[in-house]
Amino acid sequence: MTAMQPWLPVFGYGGHIKATTQELVIAHGTDTRRYPLQEVKHLLIVGGHTLHTSAVTNLLKAGAVITFFDIDGTPVGHLSPYGYQPEVDVRTAQRRATPYRFAQPFAVAGLRSRLLLLEDLCGRIGQDIFYAGELDFLYQVRDELAVSVTMEELRRLSRLTGDMYYEILSRTLPPELGFRRRTSRPYLDPVNAMFALGYAMLYGNCCVSLVGAHLDPDLGMLHEGAGSLVYDIIESQKAVMVDRTVIRFAREEISEGDYECGEKRCYLDGNLSSQLVKAFRDSIDQSRIDLQVQILRDALLKNAEFHVLYW
Repeated sequence: MTAMQPWLPVFGYGGHIKATTQELVIAHGTDTRRYPLQEVKHLLIVGGHTLHTSAVTNLLKAGAVITFFDIDGTPVGHLSPYGYQPEVDVRTAQRRATPYRFAQPFAVAGLRSRLLLLEDLCGRIGQDIFYAGELDFLYQVRDELAVSVTMEELRRLSRLTGDMYYEILSRTLPPELGFRRRTSRPYLDPVNAMFALGYAMLYGNCCVSLVGAHLDPDLGMLHEGAGSLVYDIIESQKAVMVDRTVIRFAREEISEGDYECGEKRCYLDGNLSSQLVKAFRDSIDQSRIDLQVQILRDALLKNAEFHVLYW
């Protein structure tokens, strides 16, 4: 089995990583995967695993880099061969890129993915969740995003439709959960707390992929500031990789005993959190994230066509 891209992430706990001079071997329980050593240019180890010295030695001899992350996807350090020169060309291309070329597709795809989820919810619950004129407005904004000419307008419309999306979602959820809109910390209702957990996991998976591709996670196109490129990438992935799961739990699986809300914060029960983590691991598609990062990298380095994956 070969890697789809030159970086290879290993997530979770309990893996055994070793290597011969020809191949890298990663075992998780009864699942064993083998990769040609020369095709692995960047091994990304996330969480807690057993790393054999054979893997370290043979990867470094083959010119590969090994980067270590906390379980949440925060990079903590790396190993590299003597004389290794980091790939500066991709970050140079990233700094020189015209943000608008990438920001517009990110914004359009983010709205489209959310519209698809809202319309799918309408069909599944058998009721109209839109107030008069809302759906027409969202489609109008989608068309405006496709021709918008300024970064300021792209960002404004993206924030506006994001706020509307969560308010519309709230109408599909039990009112006793207290969710009205997406809020910042501290989270006072269980739905916002579930969103936060899912988005944190998605953020970590995406950050790992960007580091593997030698891109700067803090140099975004649509978003600005720390982690801005991560937020760009996950904008169109949230609906299918996180939001669907949160909605299912909120509508079908959560009960009063699964959370405790006080004046300062809402706490999720440990059992519920564990169930959510398992569900998010199933719904967050790392191969899709890796593919999106590869598309971005190729567009930056090779001036290849750029497009955003959604749904």
